[in-house]
Amino acid sequence: MFRFLAPKSIKPPFARYSHGVEVPPGKRLVLCSGQVAMTADDQIPDDAGAQAELCFANVAAILGEAGLGLADIVRINTYVT
Repeated sequence: MFRFLAPKSIKPPFARYSHGVEVPPGKRLVLCSGQVAMTADDQIPDDAGAQAELCFANVAAILGEAGLGLADIVRINTYVT
């Protein structure tokens, strides 16, 4: 069974999805949903650098829920608007 990851340090999802999903043992894979630059208390950093740092901190928190870290990332897609 999949384990859905929702770190308390990240704002809850806006819709019916999870921030991350861990695949069961023997099939280890964690998928993260897209992350936006918004804190758990709805604050948005003023500059692009701080926004990027927050997005990566959110990804690190999701991976941490699965016992992984940023060094375990194989692929990442980034979109800047």
